Amino acid sequence: MSPLRIATFNLLHGQPLAADGSPLPYPDEAGDPLHEAIAALDADVLALQEVDRYQQRSGLTDQSAVAAKAMGAADWRFAAALHGRPAPVAGWLRDPSVTGLQVYGPDELGSAADRPAYGTALLSRLPVRHWRARRFAPAPFGLPLRVAGRRGLTPVPDEPRAALAAVLEGGSGPFTVVATHLSFVPGWNMAQLAGIRRWIADLPRPYLVLGDFNLVGAVPRTVLGGAAALDRGPAARRVRELRAARRARTGAALGGPRRRRAREPRPQLQGWHDLARTPTYPSHRPAVQFDHVLAVGVPRTAVGGTAVPRVGVSDHRPLVVEVEL
Repeated sequence: MSPLRIATFNLLHGQPLAADGSPLPYPDEAGDPLHEAIAALDADVLALQEVDRYQQRSGLTDQSAVAAKAMGAADWRFAAALHGRPAPVAGWLRDPSVTGLQVYGPDELGSAADRPAYGTALLSRLPVRHWRARRFAPAPFGLPLRVAGRRGLTPVPDEPRAALAAVLEGGSGPFTVVATHLSFVPGWNMAQLAGIRRWIADLPRPYLVLGDFNLVGAVPRTVLGGAAALDRGPAARRVRELRAARRARTGAALGGPRRRRAREPRPQLQGWHDLARTPTYPSHRPAVQFDHVLAVGVPRTAVGGTAVPRVGVSDHRPLVVEVEL
């Protein structure tokens, strides 16, 4: 079984950058630098953040579709965290005609071109059994941050975030992948990550959670481990007790306890762990790791090579991990 190439990449809306990290103009074919960068990754599963759809600043390109073509994705989804246009310093000018979460895929190519959007994408060469999407509200306050092309710190308001989950068909059976981009506000992003763990609790394991978490070090895996512990807490035990009682009542109504089919023992899941630990930001001189591939149920021995290649777009480097699934 050949290892899969799993990758996550914050695109910075496909912004071309010079060797020193300064912005470059888009070429006439605005999607070409992005196409070249994605093709070079040769990913089987790819999570993308800060993705534009029909934005003026990125040449009115549907960047999810460009990426899907570049990698030969069999299926993909783009979750619009918001509809509107970027505004200097103020964040975004929202489109009031669009409310709630909107998700686009291959069937929506060319649709809603008059409603520019921005969000998160998940693309797969593998067959997809099931899709799921959710949106996170922004924190009520922002922070001063470094912004590409500007000196010093710029006050930046927080923005809505989106997550996509897909149940994929791997060589050893189904597994679940999540793509997300978390808030840069401390604490708010940790709550979002814990929410993702509970949101996918009913989907097949192993789990892989990919994205720009705006968290460093051991914090992401600690947060996910804590959320998993909550799943084993008193409330979760009460749910299991109620389900057992319901099964018992059903068995009595049918004339006795139902025979339980023999099940093969399930392998014990390992704790959440990073499949790669390496700096990813800023792209011209990586110093910190905001971009992560976290997993549970994936043995460390299944993880092969990792890479953070330099590409021609974004202030983040893509993170690529080879893993047998």
